[in-house]
Amino acid sequence: MSLVTPGWKLLAVGVEKDAVTLRGHDLWKQKWLRHTDDSIFVAHPNFPAERHEMFVYQLEVEPTIIFAAGEFSNGVWGFYAPSVETS
Repeated sequence: MSLVTPGWKLLAVGVEKDAVTLRGHDLWKQKWLRHTDDSIFVAHPNFPAERHEMFVYQLEVEPTIIFAAGEFSNGVWGFYAPSVETS
């Protein structure tokens, strides 16, 4: 079984455009900026043997909000937040 990236916790799983809030910001209603070329690898919450790559983004707000997001399957998204807030 492949490794998962440490330091990230599951925030939400849902279909595209479901409300996902992080530190008071609905992520779907904000502009996402790629946070360098970083990505993380996570275990699927319902199928722990599956690994998925999530890309790391930040919002154009102050203080900076960093999160990771990606699709588990067509239109089903996963969102992850750092386990320890750094900003």
